[in-house]
This record gives sequence, C-alpha cells and structure tokens, in this order.
Amino acid sequence: MHILLVASAFNSLAQRVHAELRDRGHSLDVHLASTDDALREALGACKPELVIAPMLKRAIPEDVWREHTCLIVHPGPVGDRGPSSLDWAISAGVDRWGVTVLQANGEMDAGDVWAWAGFLVSPVGKSDLYRNEVSDAATDAVLLAVDRFASGTYSPLPQAQVRNRAAAGTRPSYPQSLRRIRWARDSTETVVRKLRAADSSPGVLDELLGSEWHLHGGHPEDELKGRPGELLATRAGAICRATVDGAVWIPELRPRRRPGEPRPFKLPAVQALADRLPELPESVFAPDADHDRRTWSDISYREEGAVGFLSFSFPGGAMSTSHCRRLLDAYWAACSRPTAVLVLGGTRDFFSNGIHLNVIEAADDPGAESWANVNAMNDLVEAVLTTTDRLVVSALGGNAAAGGAMLALAADEVWCRAGVVLNPHYRLMGLYGSEYWTYTLPRRVGADVADRLTREALPVSASSGLGPGLVDRLVECCPQDFSGEVTRLAVRLAHSSGMQERIAAKKQTRERDESVKPLSLYREAELSSMLRTFSDPHAPYHALRRAFVRKQPSTEAPSHLIRAGAAGR
Repeated sequence: MHILLVASAFNSLAQRVHAELRDRGHSLDVHLASTDDALREALGACKPELVIAPMLKRAIPEDVWREHTCLIVHPGPVGDRGPSSLDWAISAGVDRWGVTVLQANGEMDAGDVWAWAGFLVSPVGKSDLYRNEVSDAATDAVLLAVDRFASGTYSPLPQAQVRNRAAAGTRPSYPQSLRRIRWARDSTETVVRKLRAADSSPGVLDELLGSEWHLHGGHPEDELKGRPGELLATRAGAICRATVDGAVWIPELRPRRRPGEPRPFKLPAVQALADRLPELPESVFAPDADHDRRTWSDISYREEGAVGFLSFSFPGGAMSTSHCRRLLDAYWAACSRPTAVLVLGGTRDFFSNGIHLNVIEAADDPGAESWANVNAMNDLVEAVLTTTDRLVVSALGGNAAAGGAMLALAADEVWCRAGVVLNPHYRLMGLYGSEYWTYTLPRRVGADVADRLTREALPVSASSGLGPGLVDRLVECCPQDFSGEVTRLAVRLAHSSGMQERIAAKKQTRERDESVKPLSLYREAELSSMLRTFSDPHAPYHALRRAFVRKQPSTEAPSHLIRAGAAGR
C-alpha cells in the first residue's frame, strides 16, 4: 500500500511509524504540514491510498478528509481530546494511559476509532514517556489500523461505542498557570511532577535570579536542603533548587522569549545562567557512588559479577564537549576494573544523538566549538574501538543517531530494545561525518549497505537492523524492564563458554585491521572534511544547525522522504 505520512515535524514517533511501515513493505511519502494548499499539492503528487498523521498540530482541511481516509494518532485513550493529553495525564498522576488512532472529521480528536492501545505510565518525563511507552502503543495501534483498512471489511467505531473510563473528555492546552511551581509550599514530589509534565516542551515558566526562565527536566534530591526556592549546588551543568521538604535537580533552562528576539533554546542550566549564577558548591557524585540514593547523575557505574555497567543519560541525547570528556574519564575508570564485559548505556530513552548542537549554537565561535565537540566524540569512540581486553556491549534502550549511532557501533555487540530507531547518517545536517564511521559502518554492514544508509538518510528500526548487522540482539521488553533484561543477558554473556577465546580473537582482529589501515588514517580523512565544513561560514551545516536548534519550520519538502519505498528497494 502507498501511504502519505503527514506530520508537523519528522519527530521520533513519525520516524518510528515510518520505519515500521517500511519494514512491512509499504511505500511512503512524507509531508511536513505547513499550509493546507501544500498538503493538497502533496496529495495530488503522491496519490496515496491512505493518509496517516503520527504527530500533527493543525487540523486537516475538510475537503481533504472527505476525499481521503486520514488517520490521526492521538496520544490519549479513546474519548480523550485536546492538545495536551500527556501533560494532563502526568500532572494527574494516572497509572494507565493510551493511544488512539481515529479518523479525521470536522471536530478535533472526535473521529471514529480504527484502533487503540493502552500502556502503563512510568514515572518519567513526558518526552521519555512519548518516545517509549507512547511510541510502542502508537506503533501497535497504527499497524493494526493499517491492516484493518487494507482488509476493506473493517468499519471504524464511533467513540461513543468504545467504553473507556480513563478518558477525561475534551481539555484545553495545559496552561502555565497550572504548571507554575509554588516553591514555598510545593513538595519535592509535586515539583518533580510539574517538571515532568512539561518536559521537554514547553518547560515550566519560573522566575530565577531576577529573570524568567523555562525549566526543563526535574529529578529529586534526598540530601541537600535549604530555604524553599534557594539554589543549593551545581552538578554536571545542572542546578539544585530547594523545595519545602528536599530539593530537585534541574538540568536545562531556556530564557523566556522577548518580542523581536530570535527564538531561544535550551542549554545546560549553569551555562544558561552564566554570570548571573552566584558562587555555588559543586556537588560531586562519582559514577560509582551509592545507587540507592535518590538523586541525579547523568553518568553512573555499577558491577554485577564479571560485568561492568557504564550508564549515561544526557538530555535529548546530545553530548557536548564536556559530556564526552566526562564520559571518557568514566570509561577509562571502568576499564581499570577486572571485568570481562563492559556494557555502555543500558537505560531507557536516548542512547546518544552525537554532538550537542545547542551548546555549539550558543558558543562565541560555533565552528570552533563544533571542532572541539567532534574531536571529543572521536576520542570516546576511539577508546571503545581500542579496548581489547574485554567485550564491550552497547545497550540501546532508546534511539541513536549520527555520531551517537557510531558510538554504539564501535562496540563488539549492539543490543537494542525492540522499538529503537537508528539514524546512522549525517548528511541531513550537512556533514560528512566522523567518529570512525568509515571504518565501523562498512565493517558491520558492508560497503554497499553503508553507502545506502548514509545516502538515503532514512530511519532504521532495530528489527530491520538485525539483518545487515547494525544490530546484534533485539531485546523484546517494555521500556521499564530494559535495564533488568540487559543485566541478565550481560551476566550470562560473561559466563558463557569461550569468552577468553573471543577476547583473544578480538585483539587479533584489531591488530590485523590496524596493520592494514590505522585508525588514525580514518580519523584524519573524516575530520579533514569536517574541519572544512566547520571553518566555512557559508557551509549549509551552519544554517541547518541554526534552524534545528531554533526549531525553524521547514519550507521545503524533505526530498529524502519522498517516495521512500519499501525497505530494501
């Protein structure tokens, strides 16, 4: 079947739906919704049999939904309506929620139901929930709806015929007046819930050090205390702020937009506040510190028998120069331990999306910061590639892209939770790419497939990555169970027969590859191209980065997404 995906942005859910439909042999076009006339033009050009909107912020015009079957993915159970479904659900503390695929009609979210799926609500931020539990449920519902439509025999049900006690009816956009934190009376639990319901957009509007900021991300702290609202400490770029019964860590801030100014963007809290931030103690929390504490750290390390687990979770999956250097230090420390297997990642949500474009955009010299960041990423990937005294496993509970995908591929084995989407390419940001991709990608999938993946620049599902060798193991579990399942599998791997032989063979392979072509030559060739791009102020990368960071809407059709076709075509 030929399907048109209509979306306000090609976000994580749109990519997941795109990849899963391609895996099942459907051909696809993608239209990024800008105007009604542009949508009509796209429909006339691609002549789809079905229209699916995985993430759409505008109404489909009446003449379109009357002429075409248009399926809308709504992140709420049957009967729930409105633009802030997840915000309301997290704020209310519900333990179950759902996703509905409904047919567009004259009233938003009120159309007949083609499919629905429920899920348990994990105690995480809205963006994490959206990329994981919501994504899983939405994919199941979309695939079921497509099968039902293709059968030609299924009639969608009016919402009134689908009984559902979870839905709360029509609700407006969640206002900042309800999000606002009352520091003098809100408990840590309340503050964290408000922050989670606004993550990563729109953030919680708050006053801090005489200015208005949107707060992004929130994690409880169990030891630090102070006067409610007081800033207590910093850690890894985040700030700690006191509540009435404890404190919370806030990793990122975004200034409130002022009329006439460019759209602001999120930055690590300490960097965003810059000179306004008073002198505060740096609260040190070592990666191998007490894991029973209720606090926040973006890097942690633990051991289970002969397995070391080096976990990291950076907001949005972006890794700044500082992130890379701190993770490299933790990696070397982990390598000093007497383990046979070292697992990288292993937590839910993003693995890595590569260099930190927001931090780069905020730099006085974005080109120079790009260069520093990409070299720090290369240092980290090189450390993984040259580790020959143990097996290294990349465990992806969430998506990976660009340099982050290449970091994963540097390991001996790549384990992905079913539902992970990989984007092993760079060209959409106008970059040749680095992180030794010209070594690792062809080594895993062959030169022809490597060329196709980087040229087509399409999202790849974890399941379809198994065939060509992008992925070594598919972990079938729900997001909250991923860490435990990875632990079980890694311990079993460490105790499997032939481990020492595998490690010895790995060392021999690395020595052989180095004698044929040293890693330094791959790095030199890749980075020479990257340096030319970073140094050229007119290179497309700079405009593409700026548009991405400031969320400027695309005015052109995404050519790489037009008539993408079925997987393997």
